Amino acid sequence: MTAPDVPPSDPAPSDPAPSDPAPSDPATRVAELSALIRHHDERYYGLDAPEISDAEYDELMRELRSLEEANPDLASPDSPTQRVGAAVLGATFAPVTHRVPMTSLDNAMDTDELTAWGERIARGLGGVPARYVCELKIDGLAMSLRYERGRFVQAATRGDGRVGEDVTANVATIAGLPHQLGHDAPEVLEVRGEVYLSLASFEALNERAAAAGQPRFANPRNAAAGSLRQKDPRVTASRELSFWCYQLGEVVGGPAFTSHHATLEYLSALGFPVNPEIRVVDDLAGVYAYAQHWQEHRHDLAYEIDGAVAKVDDLAQREVLGFTSRAPRWAIAYKFPPEERTTLLRDIQVSIGRTGRATPFAVLEPVFVGGSTVGMATLHNQDQVRAKDVRPGDTVIVRKAGDVIPEVVGPVLALRPEGLAAWEFPTHCPCSLQSELVRPPGEADTRCVEPSCPFQRDQRIIYFASRGAMDIEGLGERTVFQLSDAGLVRDPADVYSLTVDHLLELDGFARISAEKLVASIAGSRSRPLPRLLTALGIKGLGPSASEAISTAFGTLDAVMAASEADLATTEGVGPTIAASIVRWFSVEANRAMIEKLRSAGVEFGNVEVSRLPQVLAGRAVVVTGTLDGWSRDEAEAAIKARGGKSPGSVSAKTFAVVVGAEPGASKVAKAAQLGIPVLDEAGFTHLLDTGELPSSVATGTAATADTSMDDASPGGEADQTA
Repeated sequence: MTAPDVPPSDPAPSDPAPSDPAPSDPATRVAELSALIRHHDERYYGLDAPEISDAEYDELMRELRSLEEANPDLASPDSPTQRVGAAVLGATFAPVTHRVPMTSLDNAMDTDELTAWGERIARGLGGVPARYVCELKIDGLAMSLRYERGRFVQAATRGDGRVGEDVTANVATIAGLPHQLGHDAPEVLEVRGEVYLSLASFEALNERAAAAGQPRFANPRNAAAGSLRQKDPRVTASRELSFWCYQLGEVVGGPAFTSHHATLEYLSALGFPVNPEIRVVDDLAGVYAYAQHWQEHRHDLAYEIDGAVAKVDDLAQREVLGFTSRAPRWAIAYKFPPEERTTLLRDIQVSIGRTGRATPFAVLEPVFVGGSTVGMATLHNQDQVRAKDVRPGDTVIVRKAGDVIPEVVGPVLALRPEGLAAWEFPTHCPCSLQSELVRPPGEADTRCVEPSCPFQRDQRIIYFASRGAMDIEGLGERTVFQLSDAGLVRDPADVYSLTVDHLLELDGFARISAEKLVASIAGSRSRPLPRLLTALGIKGLGPSASEAISTAFGTLDAVMAASEADLATTEGVGPTIAASIVRWFSVEANRAMIEKLRSAGVEFGNVEVSRLPQVLAGRAVVVTGTLDGWSRDEAEAAIKARGGKSPGSVSAKTFAVVVGAEPGASKVAKAAQLGIPVLDEAGFTHLLDTGELPSSVATGTAATADTSMDDASPGGEADQTA
């Protein structure tokens, strides 16, 4: 399916794209950039309704700063590079003048810029070495909390750094913030930090919004900002905001400190929430190692971060280094690669999976986000498109986090062209048969119900050959499409009739690669029965249920002959999957394919019986992330060989969660929420050997959306201030 061209809407004259080439006249470009940045400052800080991502804003600011450095006569005192944030707009909340300005931070986008900052620190200190405090850069809103004689009296936003807004009543609803300090508290204590929304609270908020027919929030930062601007503090309280403190502001009558980390220890002792991941390091190499670690593990956390912050620890050294007009010289934010960008939504199309599920996806103006160029992104289902209200021609926010499938978060409504029509879900399959698309009552998915749909056929073959099914190496999507177009395969059983000569007719195959694929196909004939059952693609029948059915019935023929009632009594199956199995085998075309598999020599009764002690009998152990000693399949097989189960999600019935490198954040978060033991690789080995938990276990801290895909392959899985 080729996306039709959708012309972008004409941008306003004052709104050039961040990637536009600079005009030949630097003064003209400086004026354009200054006006554009002021506009986006107002949208972000004043209205909490940004039109571009943080990364795109940073690009604009960096271009302006570079032009001003190259042309000093063009730099003016009121340039956006010389100030912080935006002035308070309107009179929604009372203005608050900060007694100590709330400055922003300069950014380092890579190692070279971090090194350059370190060199400036060294020069500023005359070569005297500095230690650094490393902090996570929480993606939230900077906030100042004021205490007088130990009593909480005021909360104010950063605003333009000099004047913010009074949001005391709303901040007072945040759990974990002390309202009264001890009797020995300073006469005045100003605590600065970040208000944020945890990922779990963000998902719950969006679920409530969807249930009420309201628009979803684009990201936790915007949701937190909107929560703080509520007129009714009870609404704010329902949003479950959180707070991390990271700095002192004005202090009168407090203890004397010599280091930043001592101030954080003091705040923690007073009862303020201090982030547990703060570290003191001896040099810039330690700063870089800290930043790299959290760039790789940012999704292990229960909240969003967009970088790491490094601050000189010694307060006397800070006095020597001082400030620029907008930021301290003694601190810097090391920004991570952006995971959100804005781009044009050119079209919305629909793909058809092996079960007929019609999944809408976005065709985008290609944009670099999350470490790769993205041209397409998922929109999940019809309800999600309606809830997000994205339309072809919209400027949209695209998010790609690590290896997660890119998704469209939502539209930038302020940039929507006037009269842009809402997208309607198609009524017919995009395949050549143009069969009707049907949404069964009570289901979220719309499906093509025509069994001969060529899109379904190809996806069934791809699924059959996938890693968690028959594991036919080399038989990927591109090859299946070529075989299908050539008329060489019409169902999964046709794979076993392929020859080297057939493959040599396809693009990209030489004799060696053709012989290798034919050998892989031949080797798949002896796959265990659970894999064969999984590979058939019966709706609802995944690897775990296939394993249970194989153990209970022994052969594929016995499964085909079993009644719905017999299948339903198998542990982990139940009536819904049992009905689906019986229904699938009742279709004549499916039974004909089974006979073709039999004729091709595919084994129907290969059930492995474990002789290992059944130390995990009746226990569910979830594996997430990459382990050094096992592949994912091997780890799950090791659990099952000892009588256990290895489901794909964490529940109250889970006995333990094994966490390797780059784990699924939602699984770790769920384990923490439910108090389920979390094991590292050594703990997993101990569990396999003994069936017992190690004497010391840990719990996880992450929380993100965890989705399952019916058509997926079975092996698959605002700024901080000083």
